Amino acid sequence: MAEMEFGFLNSMQNWHEKLDDFAMWEGEVALALAADRHGFDSLWCVEHHFDAYGMCPDNIQYLSYLAPLTKTAKLVPGAVILPWHDPLRVAEKMAMLEYFAPGRTALGIGRGLARREYLGFRQDMNESRERYAEAARMVLDALDNGFIEGNGKFYKQPRVDIRPKPLRGYSDALYCVAMSEDSALAAAELGGRMMTFIQWPIERHVPMIESYRKAFAEFHPHLDVPEPVLTDVTVCHEDPEEAKRLAYEYLSKHYVSVVKHYEFAGDHFKDIKGYEGYQAAADLIKSAGMEESQKNYVEAQNWGTPAQIIEKYRERLDLIGPFFALVEFSYGGMPFEYAQNSLRLFAEKVIPEVRKMFSNTGKVTARPAALAEQG
Repeated sequence: MAEMEFGFLNSMQNWHEKLDDFAMWEGEVALALAADRHGFDSLWCVEHHFDAYGMCPDNIQYLSYLAPLTKTAKLVPGAVILPWHDPLRVAEKMAMLEYFAPGRTALGIGRGLARREYLGFRQDMNESRERYAEAARMVLDALDNGFIEGNGKFYKQPRVDIRPKPLRGYSDALYCVAMSEDSALAAAELGGRMMTFIQWPIERHVPMIESYRKAFAEFHPHLDVPEPVLTDVTVCHEDPEEAKRLAYEYLSKHYVSVVKHYEFAGDHFKDIKGYEGYQAAADLIKSAGMEESQKNYVEAQNWGTPAQIIEKYRERLDLIGPFFALVEFSYGGMPFEYAQNSLRLFAEKVIPEVRKMFSNTGKVTARPAALAEQG
């Protein structure tokens, strides 16, 4: 059985009071390089636009910069928001990234959630699901076959070669952002690994994980169901009280930025095709109130001393079986020295113990219980 995987996520936020964007960028790059040195399996970077919430408008370009500076970690755009891109350009840029880091690439894709970003790109959010599905198939086929073509509703693409030629396809290295059950089912249909951000106690994520597993097994009966990717905003500190202080200060600020960026205090999701499910989450936030919602969000993340974090991973393994742990250490204006300390301590104390624990679970596959009972 393979080891449990750990990834590091750059979110490229600048809520720092005294840092300009260049200094923030240097701090984020230093974190990524430290994650590679400390043995993280992969380096990820989000794509966002027009706001301090996330200042990496081209994560494939960013990973191309990291490629010669890193040694072992896989490089994963987490994720390319397909409706905002020409599929041809996505395929070309991924092919180039492979040449900078042969054997060290994977592909992450998503469809985006922020209305402000869709407006900036002059895109109709009502079209996002159809655009995503059409573009995803074109990009995956292009990287498999070495050429791209399309005659769909949105992309009329004459057949052209991808040069340099892709070194690999991504049927076994595809990650799909899934923050709703619809997106989880779309990930399963494409054959991608579901990547989600922890928002609630893990028990509330289980139904979507199980739906994904069941759908994946039905769409791809000849394949093992891949482990889901669970993303936490993390603080790791030797002192439990200091860990709690940092978590409640900076995770709370991060939560406020999430609600603001995605307009979770609004009612617009119910009127946008393909996003109706997000309105329920927005309504929960409004009904609970901001203070209570902040507290619930902070408590759902995996933070604390190394021992506390290990125990929370143990609880998750017991509940859902094997998963891929993706962690974010820099957010909410947290000073980079705190983020670096979290990363170092997590790598030294948490990763080895959780991998040991994972290897002793005896759970080789991630098939849902209902399917396992059916044989």
